[in-house]
Amino acid sequence: MNSQAIPFFEVILISLGLSADAFSVALAAGAQGFTLRRVFRLSWHFGLFQFLMPIIGWALGDVLSRFVGSYGPWAVMALLILIGGKMVVEGIRNAPENLSDLSRGWNLVSLSVGTSLDALGVGLGLGLLDARILIPATMIGIVCAAMTTVGLYLGVRLYKQLGHRAVIIGGIILIAIGIKMVV
Repeated sequence: MNSQAIPFFEVILISLGLSADAFSVALAAGAQGFTLRRVFRLSWHFGLFQFLMPIIGWALGDVLSRFVGSYGPWAVMALLILIGGKMVVEGIRNAPENLSDLSRGWNLVSLSVGTSLDALGVGLGLGLLDARILIPATMIGIVCAAMTTVGLYLGVRLYKQLGHRAVIIGGIILIAIGIKMVV
């Protein structure tokens, strides 16, 4: 059977929808400041994971969807609540400069995975449709990287307006995304 192409407009809409979580996390991370290094790390990793997850979902199909469908959202929820809770506590203490850098280490890895799990499901769906995956996955990754950059920029502006309260709001956003994973 010949693989079918997904219409470009649909790929853009899917990409924007999948980038919403990364955008929200980037808003929260923007409270830590806007450096080119931080922008690159978050945008690159979020975009890379959003690119890879549909391909993995497409390739692994049913086996992976059963595993991730059962446990994945709960693990991601726990990680996001932990990171978000820490941000809230540190924001209450007026110490955002001491906040763990969300663009480094395990924070970066867990957020990259957490914001891209829905892309795994999209990849599975595209595989079931026998659709081509490379162009949609590439577009998803590019749009996510761009949305992450915009989210970081807006997060910095929000922090300038709200001060340490922006860190608290960012933490609450991460907690809400975590809860959304399982609801």
